[in-house]
Amino acid sequence: MFFCNTTQGGEGAEKTSALKGQEGCTATASRVRTFRGRRYRRAPAPPEAPAPGPPPRRVLALPAPPGGRRPGLRRRLRGARGPGRCGAARRFLPLPARRFRALRPRPLPVLPPGAVLGGGCGGARAMAAERGGCSLDAVPLPPEVRESLAELELELSEGDITQKGYEKKRAKLLARYIPLVQDVHTEAVQAALAKYKERKMPMPSKRRSVLVHSSVETYTPPDTSSASEDEGSLRRQGRITSTPFQSHSNVEPWLNRVIQGSSTSSSASSTSSHPGGKPAAASNTATATAAATVLADLMAHTQLDNHSAPPDVTTGLVEHLHHERPQLASVRGVPRGFNSSILETADGVPVNSRVSSKIQQLLNTLKRPKRPPLKEFFVDDFEELLEVQQPDPNQPKPEGNQMSVLKGEPLGVVTNWPPSLLAALQRWGTTQPKSPCLTALDTTGKAIYTLTYGKLWSRSLKLAYTLLNKLTTRNEPLLKPGDRVALVFPNSDPVMFMVAFYGCLLAELIPVPIEVPLTRKDAGSQQIGFLLGSCGVTLALTTDACQKGLPKAQTGEVVTFKGWPRLIWFVIDGKHLAKPAKDWHPQVRDASAEIAYIEYKTSKEGSTVGITISHASMLAHCHALTQACGYSEAETLTNVLDFKRDAGLWHGVLTSVMNRMHVISIPYALMKVNPLSWIQKVCSYKARVAVVKSRDMHWSLLAQRDQRDVSLSSLRMLIVADGANPWSISSCDAFLNVFQSRGLRPEVICPCASSSEALTVAIRRPPELGGPPPGKAVLSMNCLSFGVIRVDTEEKLSILTVQDVGQIMPGANVCVVKVDGTPYLCKADEVGEICVNSGATGMAYFGLLGITKNVFEAIPVTATGVPVSDQPFTRTGLLGFVGPDYLVFVVGKLDGLMTVSGRRHNADDVVATALAVEPMKFVYRGRIAVFSVTVLHDDRIVLVAEQRPDASEEDSFQWMSRVLQAIDSIHQVGVYCLALVPANTLPKAPLGGIHVSETKQRFLEGALHPCNVLMCPHTCVTNLPKPRQKQPDVGPASMIVGNLVAGKRIAQASGRDVTQLEDNDQARKFLYLADVLQWRAQTTPDHPLFLLLNSKGTVTSTASCIQLHKRAERVAVALMEKGRLNVGDHVALVYPPGVDLIATFYGCLYAGCIPITVRPPHPQNLATTLPTVKMIVEVSKSACILTTQVIMKLLKSKEAAAAVDIKTWPTILDTDDMPKKKLANIFRPASPDMLAYLDFSVSTTGILAGVKMSHAATSALCRSIKLQCELYPSRQIAICLDPYCGLGFALWCLCSVYSGHQSILVPPLELESNVSLWLSAVSQYKVRVTFCSYSVMEMCTKGLGTQTDMLRMKGVNLSCVRTCMVVAEERPRITLTQSFSKLFKDLGLSARAVSTTFGCRVNVAICLQGTAGPDPTTVYVDMRALRHDRVRLVERGSPHSLPLMESGKILPGVKVIIAHTETKGPLGDSHLGEIWVSSPHNATGYYTVYGEEALHADHFTARLSFGDTQTIWARTGYLGFLRRTELTDASGERHDALYVVGSLDETLELRGMRYHPIDIETSVIRAHKSIAECAVFTWTNLLVVVVELEGSEQEALDLVALVTNVVLEEHYLIVGVVVIVDPGVIPINSRGEKQRMHLRDGFLADQLDPIYVAYNM
Repeated sequence: MFFCNTTQGGEGAEKTSALKGQEGCTATASRVRTFRGRRYRRAPAPPEAPAPGPPPRRVLALPAPPGGRRPGLRRRLRGARGPGRCGAARRFLPLPARRFRALRPRPLPVLPPGAVLGGGCGGARAMAAERGGCSLDAVPLPPEVRESLAELELELSEGDITQKGYEKKRAKLLARYIPLVQDVHTEAVQAALAKYKERKMPMPSKRRSVLVHSSVETYTPPDTSSASEDEGSLRRQGRITSTPFQSHSNVEPWLNRVIQGSSTSSSASSTSSHPGGKPAAASNTATATAAATVLADLMAHTQLDNHSAPPDVTTGLVEHLHHERPQLASVRGVPRGFNSSILETADGVPVNSRVSSKIQQLLNTLKRPKRPPLKEFFVDDFEELLEVQQPDPNQPKPEGNQMSVLKGEPLGVVTNWPPSLLAALQRWGTTQPKSPCLTALDTTGKAIYTLTYGKLWSRSLKLAYTLLNKLTTRNEPLLKPGDRVALVFPNSDPVMFMVAFYGCLLAELIPVPIEVPLTRKDAGSQQIGFLLGSCGVTLALTTDACQKGLPKAQTGEVVTFKGWPRLIWFVIDGKHLAKPAKDWHPQVRDASAEIAYIEYKTSKEGSTVGITISHASMLAHCHALTQACGYSEAETLTNVLDFKRDAGLWHGVLTSVMNRMHVISIPYALMKVNPLSWIQKVCSYKARVAVVKSRDMHWSLLAQRDQRDVSLSSLRMLIVADGANPWSISSCDAFLNVFQSRGLRPEVICPCASSSEALTVAIRRPPELGGPPPGKAVLSMNCLSFGVIRVDTEEKLSILTVQDVGQIMPGANVCVVKVDGTPYLCKADEVGEICVNSGATGMAYFGLLGITKNVFEAIPVTATGVPVSDQPFTRTGLLGFVGPDYLVFVVGKLDGLMTVSGRRHNADDVVATALAVEPMKFVYRGRIAVFSVTVLHDDRIVLVAEQRPDASEEDSFQWMSRVLQAIDSIHQVGVYCLALVPANTLPKAPLGGIHVSETKQRFLEGALHPCNVLMCPHTCVTNLPKPRQKQPDVGPASMIVGNLVAGKRIAQASGRDVTQLEDNDQARKFLYLADVLQWRAQTTPDHPLFLLLNSKGTVTSTASCIQLHKRAERVAVALMEKGRLNVGDHVALVYPPGVDLIATFYGCLYAGCIPITVRPPHPQNLATTLPTVKMIVEVSKSACILTTQVIMKLLKSKEAAAAVDIKTWPTILDTDDMPKKKLANIFRPASPDMLAYLDFSVSTTGILAGVKMSHAATSALCRSIKLQCELYPSRQIAICLDPYCGLGFALWCLCSVYSGHQSILVPPLELESNVSLWLSAVSQYKVRVTFCSYSVMEMCTKGLGTQTDMLRMKGVNLSCVRTCMVVAEERPRITLTQSFSKLFKDLGLSARAVSTTFGCRVNVAICLQGTAGPDPTTVYVDMRALRHDRVRLVERGSPHSLPLMESGKILPGVKVIIAHTETKGPLGDSHLGEIWVSSPHNATGYYTVYGEEALHADHFTARLSFGDTQTIWARTGYLGFLRRTELTDASGERHDALYVVGSLDETLELRGMRYHPIDIETSVIRAHKSIAECAVFTWTNLLVVVVELEGSEQEALDLVALVTNVVLEEHYLIVGVVVIVDPGVIPINSRGEKQRMHLRDGFLADQLDPIYVAYNM
């Protein structure tokens, strides 16, 4: 099979139709009569008569190692029979991708400088001999078989048998003697893949709607198996990962032989160098139990903290809500009483889902050994270690002598050589006006116009005259000599372009040829605009037809393209040109150093620069080309290239005019329709020279069957313009094989190397022009990646075969210098950048002095630093070396160079390997782009290809995973990301091929919209920081001493002392809230305590002291009489937010019962919310449920029966119609330590925890809040919180009764129908103190962002607010509070007003800003230090800085200390540790159904292990630190600020470091505009990132790479799984906190309905 090189990304996409039905390009050798080194004529010749062969091709070879053989000259004989020898020929691989199992070759002697190395080969014809990996000569064929083969050849050549019949019979004849005939490139790739045959990779899962590009037939639904879910998932897994060679049954036996026959060194090196030593074969019959064991085993190695909060009283699962974000206070699972048949892992997560089996597959894949670990690291100022690639001690090093500057032949002196190009045009235009200059063809191949030299001269004169004299603005000429003019001509109109080009030169204007912009969004068009702007272009010349085709504005003028300057468009068709005045004659000057024209070039990064070429350079270049190519007058030249730039311009527009040649210009559109057109034109015009690219040769091979009568015998030079491309050799060889029988002589093929900066660098000359025999180098791929040339004599599968690009240009000096840094000369066996010094190179990058100096004025120096010449050299951007006979070899371009971990890889080489993996079935051959992106201080390789519409999901994935394996094996480099995009969506370069820099730009911006993605960060990223090693335990005593020595105080702080603040009698009097309410009902009966607002802002219910007291009495009577409850019984209060909830709470206290507030189930979502209600009722052992009639019906409804067992509800009483009875006596507790109420809440880790609050703690809580917020009966506060748990419950139900202030109650649910309700109420009632949750704040910020003006008009004014406190149990969300403050500043909200509170399960109110005291402070800490449990303060804006806001002031009576999480010793100021709290209002313990308080006793009764060991503390389970500020508080003391960093239970222990999910999530949300929300969690040590996509589903796969990149860059973590879901899938609780563990359970149980799940390798 034959693979042509295409330019990067290839340019052959449009010819794919010609490839249908072919595997690769098997047809290319259809007419070649070559059998294993023998070639047959039409009549068999006697074996004695050797046919004259082509000139021998030199092969770059080295002196053999001691004891080895030196390859001699091998001649191939053309004969029908005879023994023949093949010997060393195995090394000369004819085909493109010949580089395989990447073995390190044996150390070989080095190429001595200037040595002429022996060895030759029968040229390209011999190459066909290797077509099957094994020569026929090496196989003993019986004479009769050889006879039959010869006859078969004859039949084919005379047309007596079809090609298909010939191949069939030939295969049959050879079947017994040749085991398997295959293309070398594919052979090598498949050999590489054979090693990985057993490796299973989890296939990404995708929602059906994303598969828009797939046809229905080829799509396999996610799980159609009727067996059990687990069996189905395993079956599917087996199907996905079945042998990669399904389509090649005949490959199997050969592969087995290859594997058995491979040397031990080969397998050893592949094992050590590749993360695939042992293929992890996952058994397809593994049971769920086995999976569970493995997962449990893996979980056992996950580091879990020893105090993981209250026991999780739940198992099982809770389903997910979709669309609207579930406000879940729900719990993970059901009580243990419920029977659950789900198999669980160590931490209660089910594994019977498809997801977990895929994760298992991923883990199996990742278990393979990594690449050899790197030993050295660099250390920044503290232990953040990024590994630095150290040179491999065994890597090959150049050993040759330093090269010297190579001098080309001198430029010959030609009599009557014109003094300038314009002089030549004038001469031919006046003396030979009828001579044909240029013939243009239409898309059918007909000649539509021939421009003569006379016409070219007269039209150019007309144009020059018109431009200088007829174009004016405000009576001033528009242009003056030296101005730049854009030339915008389509590829199909060379005539007009030529007229425009020479017209500008005559007018002394500088033409800037560019592509025709078709749309505003053309790839790279903006950069072209930037170039035009920087060149000061104001005028664009074009044709009438082209101008009509350009997009127009409404005024009818051509639109201004994005990034372009305003242009005047001038049409140069004849009728628009004026006849020159008789006395006007242009000055035809001698060639000078003035700029003649500017050629644009797009760099690797996508920026466009203009290269200036002077008149003198242009003339010298024409002179050099004329001499090198032996051009003579009136020769005919066929040009297939773009005539606007590069070789197409140099040969087809400039040098042709110099020599009065006739150019036949073949437009790209014609080549697309008829790839043979250029060959037909060579034949019909008897052209002597053709200028093509290897792509054109490749296309013609695919179409050549249809043509028998073409002849290429007239050609003396076939110039291959991209001959410098390492893979052009295969096109040249295959083209010669096919067309040699049509008169093409081997010596005619002349590859050349050129660059935009240095113009033509080297070109192969035919022998008649004195060229040496062509050369070929068979190089070790591995050594090349280290920049060293080693001829590979052994390892057939890891080599690169390159052809020479001839000798350097006449009049030029060339040297090879090191690529990076100072241009030191390279050694003879070292690859470097080729530099040229001659009069025929570009001058500068227009307007860019800095890079001009670097590129156009390089001074190469010797190793000792001595300049090699006083003349500057121009860097060409070509990588190569000089071989024997001073032939130049090019092995790559700087633009395609990717340096990964210190090794260089060429993008074109990687493309070729990808193409060898059966590309024709799944992707378009010419539509592959390879580039590198920098992630975590190293280049990472990205491969993007266009997928065929008929390729199925699984096939494409299979192809992708095999491409990864092939590249890894052959180049020994991992591919970071492989993406497939739908057909025709990659940005195109002007003449076919892919616009690589634009593709890269789209990839980085997340605008590529792939339909398949495979990321391999685990394989590629080898420079992660060293996992942190925990230090041997430093005892708490040593820490205290250390802090004292360092001058740090112990991190301890306390709020104001309560005893000094308040009359103790009053405190005693207010010990029981029930007493307080009675006292208020007697002393201030009509004082209003509560106002409840609805969504319209109207008051729906109120309660004064007496009303509340009376309603509470009625509830107490109902409880005793109807409910028959006893003192101490537990009562669940299931009410919507309102006064009823408050009244029933006090009713319970009056009756001596213990109330538990429970959020009512959501009627639209009973399945999710009702089990939580049921669980709280059961876990709290409630004897009775108090509720409304509506909810009571709901609890007993049919819908409820589907979700829970409704028969097991305790007594349910509705309190809507209660008798007005007076309570005989109100219950008074025997002691203040008796239980007052239970507070149940779901933590962010999904654990349901109920805490016990005593009467003493309840009144102490109210007292602290009263003092901090200065609450008195005359005050009003507004509360927009849920009233079911924590501080929200205390503020809603307790504080007003205790302090007597009036509370305006705003249920957060009402904001859904009226977002401005809360702020309007604050303004209307002129409230000074208000409380809200983060979800309320977010709703206001998002919902009212654009409505502040409208609110102002409605009279909303927030200047009354002194403090607005966010109630939370998490790190303050500083960005949200800041944007809220900024947004409502216009409504009078003070920037100082917004602050946060902090509470947790053990103490619901630790910090609260209050009304007095200093403003909350913000510090910036180093995020990397936090991972090591350290606090390092940094400046705002410094890298890795994280802003942390103080969580409010510590409440009166509260003491806080920071303790070490493990040693429990006290820590110093600004040290990160667990926050411990001691206060009268701490909860007294957890309430659980099993009475397991003992397990978590230390949460409430912890003591320090050192220092103050007497005080009893409660452990909050939150990490934070204290810092003494410069501010003073009310008492005049320096203020201690408490900063909360995050929950200990939520932290992720990865690589020995502690990560807070919120930090990773913040980074991810910034990665792309369509990411609405994000949550992370770990599963079996894999980091899983769930991302909500707010945009079209086609953007889903863009996010995978962006998420992986940002987490790597900012957190040094590899993402294991990326899950893309719809908005609202990530569950949050009533406080607006993410329920990550719920999410994890839903993901593992396959309940998220994700858009896409990517498993990173």
